Parts: sequence; structure tokens; C-alpha cells
Amino acid sequence: MLGFHPAHSDSWRAKLHEIIFEADTPVGKAFDITLIITILLSVVIVMLESVASIRAEHGELIRTLEWIFTILFTIEYILRLLCVRSPLAYAKSFYGLVDLISIVPTYLSFFFPGTQYLLVIRTLRILRVFRVLKLVQYINEANTLVRALRASRRKIFVFIYTVCILSIIAGSLMYIIEGEENGFTSIPVGIYWAIVTVTTVGFGDITPSTSVGQMLSVVLMILGYGIIAVPTGIVTSELTRGEKEGSTTTRCCRNCTLEGHDQDAVHCKRCGALL
Repeated sequence: MLGFHPAHSDSWRAKLHEIIFEADTPVGKAFDITLIITILLSVVIVMLESVASIRAEHGELIRTLEWIFTILFTIEYILRLLCVRSPLAYAKSFYGLVDLISIVPTYLSFFFPGTQYLLVIRTLRILRVFRVLKLVQYINEANTLVRALRASRRKIFVFIYTVCILSIIAGSLMYIIEGEENGFTSIPVGIYWAIVTVTTVGFGDITPSTSVGQMLSVVLMILGYGIIAVPTGIVTSELTRGEKEGSTTTRCCRNCTLEGHDQDAVHCKRCGALL
């Protein structure tokens, strides 16, 4: 095709990728700072619209600003898809989904009024501040925490399952002990009370009146304090096993969009593509 140069085409995509996805260059950092400020402003606009007096007086201006921000974020999302080698991989990634969800509510408001308030999810995009403020050294700690949670997920699942069984049993017992006359109108209500008691929240909207019921409450409350320490101990034990890794950069793989590569990395540690 006349006038088409693949190398030149890939060059501008690589440059665009460096600006949008990375923060090691002045232009990339300026882009991210501008993006964060725009996100904050858009969230403020959404919050202001929820105030009836402001909405009544400046509703038209607020809706116009919402659409301006949404169009800007839509353009940015398209540019992100254009500059990565695998748009689908980026679209399915955490940041890709957040970027998409942050623009969809405005368009949905055409059909479902009120959905524009879901735009506050844009605050999740400010997670990019870790890259902008040179806090990438914390990525290692974040990765260690994620690995610890993944390694302990089976233990945590068993723990939650045990708590659920305990709450069902305690709630059923309380329904039998207290009965409907004392506010425990059904077993689900008893289970609700048991969960509130075990988690030490203690709303106080339902309280036992009989001596046996109060004794069961005491047992559950004391047990609740012990239960709190269990998931903490599980995750902590996994954290102590985590190995410390080298420092990371803000470089982002154009193929799979993985961030947080080591300083001396040449290839992506997930897909093996050249960085």
C-alpha cells in the first residue's frame, strides 16, 4: 500500500504507549498528573450533581461537564486500546475494566436515569498515582500482599465457611430459645443477629431477653474476639514466607499490559514480550 510504513506506524504507537502507560518520562508523568486532576474534577462534578440545590441551579452546566469528561475519557480509552499490541488483553485487565466502567454510566443514563452517579468509580483510576509519585517501590509490597492472600485463600475460605455454619447454628438456637415474642421472628433473623454479634458490630436492634439467650450472646461475643485474630494470623504467616524481590519500574508491557517489572528486566515476566 502506497505511503504505508509499518515501522513508522509501530513507532508512533510505541511513543503513545510510553506517554500513556508509563511515568518514567516527563511527558508520561505530565499526562498521568493531568489525568488524575481530570478524574478528581469529574468525580467532584458527579458529587455536586447529587446535591438537590446545586442540581436545580446549575444542572445544565453540570451535565455538560459530565459529557465533556466522559468524551475525554472515551478518547483516552480508545488511545489505550490503539497503542497496545493486544487490545483484548488490556480490555480484560483490571485497569482496562475500570477504564471502561468509568465511561459506561454516562451513556447508560440515556436509558436508565441516575446511573451517572456510578461515575464515582473513576476514583479507582487514581490508583495510577503510585506510578506518578514514584511510589513504585511499594508495588513489591503490594505484590507480596496479593501473593499472601492467594496462598491463604483456601484457609480463609474454610474459616469463612466455619463462621457461616456457626452463625446458622447460633441463629437457629436463638430462634428456638427467644421466639417471636422477643424479636426473633424467624431463623434468618436469628442468623442476622448471630453474624452481627460474632463480628462484634452489635447494632442492638435485636437483643435476647431470656437468661439462656443472654448466655449464648456472651459466648458468641467472646468467640467473636477470638475469631477476629484468625484471618490476620493466616495472612501474616503467608506474608512472612514471601520473598523480597528487586525494585520495579513503571514500564508496562505492550503485549499483555503487565506493570511492575524489575529495573533490569528485558522481557515481560508474564508473556515474555520484549519491553
